Amino acid sequence: MEEHHHHSPACHCHEHEHHHEHEHHHEHHHHEHEDGPRAAIIRIVVATILLIAASLITEHIAMPLWAQLLIFLVPYLTVGWDTLKEAAEGLSHGEALDEHFLMSIATFGALGIGFFPGVEPQFAEGVFVMLFYQIGELFEGIAEGRSRKSIAHLINIRPDSAWVERDGEIRKVNPEEVALGETVVIRPGDRVPMDGIILEGSSSLDTVALTGESVPRSVHDGDEIFSGCLNLSGLLKVKVTKAFGESTASRILELVEDAADKKAGSERFITRFARVYTPIVVAGAVLLALLPPLFLGWATFPTWLYRALMFLVVSCPCALVISIPLSFFGGIGGASRRGILVKGANVLEQLARTRTVVFDKTGTLTKGVFEVTAVHPEKIAERELLHLAAHVERFSTHPIAASLRAAYPEESDHCSVADITEIAGHGIEATVNGARISVGNGKLMDRVGAAWHPCHKTGTIIHVAIDGEYAGHIVISDRIKEDAAEAVAALRKAGVSQTLMLTGDAEEIGKEVAAEIGLDGYRAGLLPQDKVTEVERLLAEKPAGSALAFVGDGINDAPVLTRADIGVAMGALGSDAAIEAADLVLMDDKPSKLAMAVRIARRTLRIARENIWLAIGIKLAVLGLASVGIATMWLAVFADVGVTVLAVLNAMRALR
Repeated sequence: MEEHHHHSPACHCHEHEHHHEHEHHHEHHHHEHEDGPRAAIIRIVVATILLIAASLITEHIAMPLWAQLLIFLVPYLTVGWDTLKEAAEGLSHGEALDEHFLMSIATFGALGIGFFPGVEPQFAEGVFVMLFYQIGELFEGIAEGRSRKSIAHLINIRPDSAWVERDGEIRKVNPEEVALGETVVIRPGDRVPMDGIILEGSSSLDTVALTGESVPRSVHDGDEIFSGCLNLSGLLKVKVTKAFGESTASRILELVEDAADKKAGSERFITRFARVYTPIVVAGAVLLALLPPLFLGWATFPTWLYRALMFLVVSCPCALVISIPLSFFGGIGGASRRGILVKGANVLEQLARTRTVVFDKTGTLTKGVFEVTAVHPEKIAERELLHLAAHVERFSTHPIAASLRAAYPEESDHCSVADITEIAGHGIEATVNGARISVGNGKLMDRVGAAWHPCHKTGTIIHVAIDGEYAGHIVISDRIKEDAAEAVAALRKAGVSQTLMLTGDAEEIGKEVAAEIGLDGYRAGLLPQDKVTEVERLLAEKPAGSALAFVGDGINDAPVLTRADIGVAMGALGSDAAIEAADLVLMDDKPSKLAMAVRIARRTLRIARENIWLAIGIKLAVLGLASVGIATMWLAVFADVGVTVLAVLNAMRALR
């Protein structure tokens, strides 16, 4: 009894719309979308009028039972045709015991029971049951439509057109027709149609649809630019580096679309529940119809048959079947609005159980950008020390060299730099204005015979010697992100009991960062494969029933991201490897988003649980009443539809 059998025709239009999302532009969807609920409402209203008419006719005009049945069949088929069709389809697929089937049997019984001797006809009740059931389905359709829309707000990040430069003129084309390497022109106010590199122009971009981050990002020529951002101020010419289908916006949408299909354990609970539950209910109803008359005489059979039918109506697990997936859908939609992509309901469930969070250091807790944080010269001026170091490192591609050059940007100051030699594992030497300058670690200083000494600061220490004479050192370190400490505190508050950091850096750097952020522990000096081993060890040690999340920036963390219960990739705007490997993607660089994701997951699960208890509790109460004959068909239907509506409204809270 798979989930897709639980949709009324009103819902089929969403599913159908959903698959087309990729093929058409969305203007066309809005009307298609309204169409489903609107058609259902019209059907319900028409059937209600016909039902009232049928009741009046049969009350005031004497006619045989079969004629009355024919009159009531008009409203019955008007409102219930789809349900009957679904039930028949279910039977032909061997999935007999779904709710359409339960509803069909119960209403057929109500329509037919009047033909037994001495039993009041229940035609109106039979039609009413079907009518009420359709109202419940309508609610489900509208709610599901709304939660799909909340995910479809992401659909807005799909641009409809691109302006491309061809043969010297600018043409408006469908983004799918733009080839790699072509140049697109993005005017202020346009969505960026595909990923590329800016050839000319500068502007600020609104990335809120991708990152949930409201501060515009400024870009200029040479920068990478991602589809789905909104160009705010300047005209940009962009060379396309990824086809439309491969671009960031398309990838994100695919992810979110697929997310809804990855079922969580609670959803699977429903499928399992239905497999056991439905046969028991049908068997119970058959026994309820046949056993009491055996003992009390067959004259009572119609009464017990009626109770058995009611038992069937009440037993429909609509509320569960509808509201649980809807709660997860809402949670995923609500998270995506804040730049948190959850790859499936199962991820939300794991996330709510997370007790251990392991962070990679560089790029996750720290900015991953080296900066000169201190200059300690000896015998020469600070500026002079930087100046010499920057010249020697002029052509090196190492990030440390880049940060030295950034600290002393005046490259062309007419100094002569000659015979640059790089000594692997030691550093670089060069002749600057006739003096031999050595820039590197302690080993290099020993090699040239300079009397160096360690620094009291942590970080990467770059020593400088002039003609073998020690001239001082420069400290380079990574900056901790502003919200790292706050993120760790928020995770604790959200119920995470252990926060750890893994880093390839030296012990003292690891120690200092961990202390400053307030982590529970750290492991330093790890190679990428050591990180996997470390995570595996933690997975083996964690308490049963809890989950472990690993947070990395995804560039080299793909193996660890896949190993952890939940791989979280951070700042993944444009990092394909991360989006592929991770279960949860934080689109901007803020570690504090993770605590928000945990809170959303907890809340979604709480709502799902409330719905399970609400539905099962009310069901059991009415089933009890129905089997002893206190409840009427009306109450049975009301209990079912009422619970469904309550559960759906509760599930809608997950969207906020």
